[in-house]
Amino acid sequence: MTTLPAPFWRTALAAACAPCSGIGLARFAYVPLFPAMVAAGWVNGGGAGLLGAANMTGYLLGVLGARRLGFVLGTARTLDLGMLLVVLSFALCGFNGGLWWFLPWRLLAGVAGGLLMGLAGPATQASVAPDRRGLAGGIVIGGVGAGVSIAALVVPLLVPQGVQLAWFGLAGLVLGLWALAHRHWPTAPVGPAAVAGQARPRAAHMVLAYGLSGGGLVPPMIYMADLAVRGRGLPLAWASGVWLLFGLGGILGTLSSGTAADRLGGTRSYRLWLVLQVVALALCLPNSAWLLVPAALLSGFAAMGVTAVVLALARERAGAAAGAVWARTTACFAVIQAVVAFALAQLFASSGESHLAVFSVGLALSVAALAVQWAEPK
Repeated sequence: MTTLPAPFWRTALAAACAPCSGIGLARFAYVPLFPAMVAAGWVNGGGAGLLGAANMTGYLLGVLGARRLGFVLGTARTLDLGMLLVVLSFALCGFNGGLWWFLPWRLLAGVAGGLLMGLAGPATQASVAPDRRGLAGGIVIGGVGAGVSIAALVVPLLVPQGVQLAWFGLAGLVLGLWALAHRHWPTAPVGPAAVAGQARPRAAHMVLAYGLSGGGLVPPMIYMADLAVRGRGLPLAWASGVWLLFGLGGILGTLSSGTAADRLGGTRSYRLWLVLQVVALALCLPNSAWLLVPAALLSGFAAMGVTAVVLALARERAGAAAGAVWARTTACFAVIQAVVAFALAQLFASSGESHLAVFSVGLALSVAALAVQWAEPK
């Protein structure tokens, strides 16, 4: 068995700290905090859903500006900026100023996540040997699952001491990750937008399917812990356990998806992960607390694994132009997620906070994503 060189591991693991902080913590640590903030009276259920939607809107802004900012500032400096924004957003959310205070800081956390996700994966893949790009992408995106798992373990320890301490503790955690990763950031440039006359790789089905799958993942990404607590009547500690399963599933999904993309090819792996996403959303609909266990595992497995698969597929199809394809793909993902998140926040509030309604929409969008990808011509 070939031993991978130490620089590979240093670069890949450092880059994994970016989505771990910007997505795994800045976005997903909010999910177990959702019911805690409602219980503490900081926001109501509808307002908490709106904050989740604001984060996804910020993610869109970050993704759209990531490659241009990376070109201007350099990859490493832009990654540093993203980590700084995560720390600031957590620290400022530690003060209870009501819904309108939290909205800009959750938006800022989303911007940071978009910057970090938009640059870390492509820059790492550009820094390693071609036959290791699938593995590298899996490790980087695996940082998301690691962040989810860390949040599921840390948040229940901090919340009993107060919601404010939970936010401050998360800020300190990201500072630690930043200190570990800073010296080993990938430095390969991702490059500016494609210039006029440059060929644009064909990837319409891949882009649209990924966007629809992102919309389908909004319910577990925002409402999973609340479904466990207020939808299935489980204690708050159990909700954190469900969210831990989501994170562990995400780690398994990303690591196995990178290997699958290297061995099976991007297209077949992509379809397989979309099938798993459909199954995961379907398991959230029956009124059963026990089904949340496989639903959480598969939701995390599919949600984070599909990102690693698409990252590998973009490199497989576009080669040196993978950065441009990845930017279009993540932008479509972010646009549809933001629109669906706001629509579901409205649906959740107007339906008497019905989890069945929002998870049914997620299932429909997941099925649509699978249909679009399956219809792609060879």
